[in-house]
Amino acid sequence: MMDNRVVPLLARSFLYVPAARPELFAKALSGPADAVIFDLEDAVPVDAKADARHAVTCWLLQDRTGSGTERWARINPDAVAPDLEAVAHPGLAGVFLAKCSRAGLHEVGAQLDRFETDRGLAPGSVRVVGLLESAEALADLAALVREPRLTTLGIGEVDLLAELRMTRSQRSAAAMDALRSHVVVHCAAAGLAAPVAPTSTAYRDLDAFAESTRDLRDLGFRSRTAIHPVQVPVIHEVLTPGDAALAAARDVLARFEASEGGVTTDEHGRLIDPAVVREARETVARASGR
Repeated sequence: MMDNRVVPLLARSFLYVPAARPELFAKALSGPADAVIFDLEDAVPVDAKADARHAVTCWLLQDRTGSGTERWARINPDAVAPDLEAVAHPGLAGVFLAKCSRAGLHEVGAQLDRFETDRGLAPGSVRVVGLLESAEALADLAALVREPRLTTLGIGEVDLLAELRMTRSQRSAAAMDALRSHVVVHCAAAGLAAPVAPTSTAYRDLDAFAESTRDLRDLGFRSRTAIHPVQVPVIHEVLTPGDAALAAARDVLARFEASEGGVTTDEHGRLIDPAVVREARETVARASGR
């Protein structure tokens, strides 16, 4: 029997913009990124959090850019209620929960249920990406991915590596890929969207950024965060299927539909099974820019 599961897709690119810099909001939203993340966490000093929340609230309520760019926010695990109070308004696509934990996801879920009801948002409409940044969260991965409000996971590698006492180097590259693959496997097993690839702060070396994005794509990531606008076109180029891949996917789907549930093969004579069909559908969806 054909598996007709539809795995949700996220934006290809998420561009961080400091929530304390409202003068950057319009520029970020009018740029090439699929999504902008108003960053209430690392990018905002503690004594500027209240002003940053106010700036994001005002922007979400008064945004007149007409941009189709998704609006997201990165929120603090120790300030879930005030952060969501500021950002849970119509037009918000979702939140990234920093230092994700089960307790944090429970609190986010409860607060979002309340805000969605009070502010007329569709139930469950605000998506949640949990950022893995601790050894505890990594060890709790099997339970984390079963949390009902979770859309998928991302990896905050700077904090995670520090806690694991790992140094980013050629010698640790295999171990890092193993950790990343572990996240990909758990997200796939739970039917979540593909995880969001980690940020690179080396935005001046775009060749290296492109190569690392290709590596992450091949490991199973389908989105990536950026800290600078110049990284966004690179993400799109790498993560958007090319013409040949798109043509092959459409051919697979056409052959499958023509078979009316019977056995069929692709142009190379390979069996078209449920996994092949799912991959082809995802390729077509990703090629549309989403």
